[in-house]
Amino acid sequence: MQQNKHPEYRTVVFRDRAAGYAFLTRSTATSDRTIDWDDGGTYPVIDVEISSESHPFYTGKARTVDSEGRIAHFERRYGAAAPRSGKATGT
Repeated sequence: MQQNKHPEYRTVVFRDRAAGYAFLTRSTATSDRTIDWDDGGTYPVIDVEISSESHPFYTGKARTVDSEGRIAHFERRYGAAAPRSGKATGT
């Protein structure tokens, strides 16, 4: 087997500056900057733009935007769909 083929897998801190949230995990990502963590260790820190703490889907702040009325336009053009009864009809 070839040696030194895979990158080093180490403990790093990912930090979401927008949410003020950081978490310790393992990764192959590298960084020149370090941070002192709660356990007394010093780890490389990688800043990310968005994480589960700031993403609208995970925070429950997601919303559907229909700014141009596309749903209303579709219903005007094709008509509202008739509710299904769940029964198959045969003739």
